Amino acid sequence: MKKVLIAGATGWVGKELSKAIISSADYTLVGGLSRSNAGADLAHILGIDHAPIPLFDSIAKALESITFDILIDFTSPKIAMGNIVSAINSGKNIIVGTSGLSDEEYERIGSLADEKKVSVLAAGNFSITAVLLQRFSETAAKYINHFEIIDYASEKKVDAPSGTVAELAYRLSKVQKPTLDVTIEETIGVKETRGASINGIRVHAIRLPGHILGVETIFGMEDEKLTIKHEAGSGVAPYLKGIFIALNKINTFKGLKRGLDTIMDF
Repeated sequence: MKKVLIAGATGWVGKELSKAIISSADYTLVGGLSRSNAGADLAHILGIDHAPIPLFDSIAKALESITFDILIDFTSPKIAMGNIVSAINSGKNIIVGTSGLSDEEYERIGSLADEKKVSVLAAGNFSITAVLLQRFSETAAKYINHFEIIDYASEKKVDAPSGTVAELAYRLSKVQKPTLDVTIEETIGVKETRGASINGIRVHAIRLPGHILGVETIFGMEDEKLTIKHEAGSGVAPYLKGIFIALNKINTFKGLKRGLDTIMDF
């Protein structure tokens, strides 16, 4: 039975993921990271009848105090990078759900994972429908050279683009960079209205009440267009399914893989 440590164990995803792992027959939750609840019992915080599960304020203290096989990180970019590097150097496999890490940081993670011969799976989104949007969009980008991305979220989301959109833009850029018949420099008026360039792809971020999370990839050809859209609700359940797919596949490769679909059977 594999032992799991969750960074961000008392967060929105972390709490429900903790309960799911505790209920699992294949994995054991041996600890969590939570700066605001360090020293507390995660089982007590979750309100469940279970042996104490310690919470630590740093990956260093967790590594000194417990043994685990897999780190699952749902924190913030600044915290996640330190967690990931420490875990790789300690020979742990890692599932990264934290958004906002840069391509340069992933290059460092990939090199280190190769060197230490561990597995790292990073996914901007663990929802199955979001994964399918990424895969379908990559397929469409092979045949259509005009496309842009719309990033939807609530007015309270502070990061833009979302991790899902950043990962989508990165992956589409590996297929091809879209054609701009009118370059941004040639645009008359307010150039910023044409969106930001993320890996050479125009991205438009909308932050309004009524939206939770959504991604729309729009492709255009003469006299026809294709829209591929994913929308998420307010629940955690869609992400848990994807995380367990990741847990079940994390030992099947070495190095870094980006995107849940890279380990799924299509």
